[in-house]
Amino acid sequence: MTTRRGFIRGASGIGATALITSAVPLSQARATPTIAGAPSLNAKQAILAVNAGMRSNYAALKADLIKHLSPVIVVQNNATGGKFTLITNGVRESVEPVPQVFELAKSIAHVPLGCYSIVASYLTDNVPKVANGARIDAHDLKLVAFNDDHSRNWILPLQDFGSKLETARKALPAAGLVPELQKSCHNILTRGMEFISDSVKNKNFNVASFQIFASSVYPDIRVNMKYASEAQIAGVRDVMGTWRRKLGESAWADLYTVVLSQWTTAELNQNTIIIKDLMNPAKIDTHLIDLPGLETPADPVAVALDNLARIVQDNIAAELVFSQDPTVADALKGKQDLLSEEILAQLGTGTPAKPALPGYNTTTKGICPVKK
Repeated sequence: MTTRRGFIRGASGIGATALITSAVPLSQARATPTIAGAPSLNAKQAILAVNAGMRSNYAALKADLIKHLSPVIVVQNNATGGKFTLITNGVRESVEPVPQVFELAKSIAHVPLGCYSIVASYLTDNVPKVANGARIDAHDLKLVAFNDDHSRNWILPLQDFGSKLETARKALPAAGLVPELQKSCHNILTRGMEFISDSVKNKNFNVASFQIFASSVYPDIRVNMKYASEAQIAGVRDVMGTWRRKLGESAWADLYTVVLSQWTTAELNQNTIIIKDLMNPAKIDTHLIDLPGLETPADPVAVALDNLARIVQDNIAAELVFSQDPTVADALKGKQDLLSEEILAQLGTGTPAKPALPGYNTTTKGICPVKK
């Protein structure tokens, strides 16, 4: 049986390289002996032109396929709980289904992070003797504490933030929050204002004093997390149920859902967890796609559809190109780089590590389809 591994081993150095690299600019080519009477440079360019042609046609197929993707739900994680877009036969419908209590509860729960963001760069850059000191990376602390710890430049921005907390606390009764949530928000805001007042009065703060403040509001933060989670679950279930009834069971069974997130929330993403229970169980592994990236793209829906088109066309390409080797076909259909096993074998490493989640940067024209 011919496998990709066997093929690459049997290929010449030039031929194997041509499968996985982009064309070399003429100005960067090195003079080497001629091949069959022609300059080596021309020979290499002729070989690399095959790959360039493949990439051009691959990009064209992907661009046309995007127009036919249906039904698809694209989820953009954001501060309001997520923006959901349903695409059916080219028609888009977008909603933000999560009740505002999600955003309100999280806003107040972020008070400790708000204080931290202001004072962190003025910390001393030595790991203090605190209970969790062994968990604090000394090098990371030095990177974060980049300002002079004797400086008082943090006082004014911290006071400004304190004013926001005071305004929010006065407004709490009129926000329409349930009593338990209103109480937890009040406690968080009050403790935050006390930390700010004490720090400004003493013109000093440290890791220990910050931890005392943060620990004092942790039970209240958990209350806010409970209400935020309940709101998100209710909102996502509602919109997914509405769209399921709209599409019908047959179309819903083939639904693709692409969830865009940042790397820091890529695993156990909140929307992915909820959606997982609402899709066709038989296709969860292939049709619920987490797409983490570094920053939110300018056009999230376009990026999601571009990636999905690549995934869908690779699903078919895998079974046509590698029909004799299901293992290699599965690699092309999934997140594994086709050369990963070969590289690991040559390095003597053994079993491939868990593939990294795909990122947003797959919209480059003609990106190589065998480089997952």
